[in-house]
Amino acid sequence: MGRGRRRRSALILGALLAVGLIPMAVSGARVAWASSGRTYDVETVPPRDVGMVLGAKADEGRPSAFLAARLDLALELFERGRIKAVLVSGDGLARANHETDVMRDYLVERGVPADKIVADPAGFDTYDSCVRARDVYGVRELTVITQDYHLGRAITVCSMVGVDAVGVGDTSMLGRFPLNWLKGAGREWAANLKMEWDVASGREPQTDPPDSSLMRAVEA
Repeated sequence: MGRGRRRRSALILGALLAVGLIPMAVSGARVAWASSGRTYDVETVPPRDVGMVLGAKADEGRPSAFLAARLDLALELFERGRIKAVLVSGDGLARANHETDVMRDYLVERGVPADKIVADPAGFDTYDSCVRARDVYGVRELTVITQDYHLGRAITVCSMVGVDAVGVGDTSMLGRFPLNWLKGAGREWAANLKMEWDVASGREPQTDPPDSSLMRAVEA
């Protein structure tokens, strides 16, 4: 009797694991397929008018190491002429230490002209950033800039909402902060499922009127 209960419990547990793991595997395969051939380094990425830096943790008045690494990539892409303007997208509220202000100031301090940077303070997650790049700032193609473990999903999300995206990913943080890197990479499995829900549901991010500042930055 005891063995029978244990067997039923094991079967139930196995079924529950399958219910969770199969969607994760399918979503992971989608990300791998959608981003295939679209990830580059700074030397080989095709030129695009806009580079979008996705936000990450900011301390008061300065970016975290992970965010600074993303911004350094954007700086290098700008200096190499691979992008003409930078869209910094993140949480611009006080709760996040005004993330997008920190991002903009970091780039300006390192030589990117202020009129070449546009901040989207309502890019609260990757989906919001991609949809708002399309709907608010009129972007149809861009280079997305983030950590390497996040890059595939970022490219996929943008592509799924109609923005032709390629990307450049930072790998320097793996050597400096391996545990943080592995933690971030591990979260991608669940984040992939959220991506599927966001896109399928057509969730609307914060809605703002069309803003031509990014197109003006490209032309400046």
